Amino acid sequence: MKQRIITAVVAMAAFLPLVIFGGVPLVLLAYLIATIGLYELLRMRKVKLFSVPGIISLLILWILLLPGDYAEFLFAGKYSKVEIALLLILFFLTYTVATKNRFTFDDVAFSILGTIYVGMGFLYFIEIREISLQLLFYSLFMIWATDSGAYFIGRAFGKNKLWPEISPKKTIEGSVGGILSALVVAVLFFVFGDLGISLPKLVIMTIVLSVFGQVGDLAESALKRHYGVKDSGRILPGHGGILDRFDSLIFVWPFLYFLYMI
Repeated sequence: MKQRIITAVVAMAAFLPLVIFGGVPLVLLAYLIATIGLYELLRMRKVKLFSVPGIISLLILWILLLPGDYAEFLFAGKYSKVEIALLLILFFLTYTVATKNRFTFDDVAFSILGTIYVGMGFLYFIEIREISLQLLFYSLFMIWATDSGAYFIGRAFGKNKLWPEISPKKTIEGSVGGILSALVVAVLFFVFGDLGISLPKLVIMTIVLSVFGQVGDLAESALKRHYGVKDSGRILPGHGGILDRFDSLIFVWPFLYFLYMI
């Protein structure tokens, strides 16, 4: 626990100033974290980042993460970043032919889906920061409250397993505790902040996001269990890898963006 707390404090000291500053430093931060996350994901399937499929995955990720203005400038307004990413997918399929199917269609599918999984989350991390710093802080504190509430309430009162085949320690009581903790954070932001969201909408949105944050956690747990991996990485002592720390937020940020726009 002590190591987890120290790592969390150091990470926040590096992470939060860039989030507050925004702009290019935030975009570079998103690129760095997403690149490490993609490396961890590919490593689960024993695909090296510095290989042909790894580099193609990396290029697709970097293109997906481009904010709108950057993409328009880079491609001179002639192509969308989705079109460029789709073109790169053809190189993936070409590589299956070049390797005589040693790199299979299944490998291509994993690489593409994994890249979209990581890229979509951090793209909306950037987009939400452009909307509002306070909205981004809401997402961070809401998910941290969900994780902490689920952990402590689950340890104190947990009896009924939530999904033992995927995550044996998680309980239904802990899950409910996580949602209630997230609601406390939402009410505090409503009272002391200015999210521009009515309280009924914020309550509903928080419940949905807290649930999907937990689903994101379970999805990454299922992925690790499938590939026989305990942690996605070791870059954060006591926490594991980038995917272990951001799995919930990768799910939450796209949903938050779309729910906020409703």
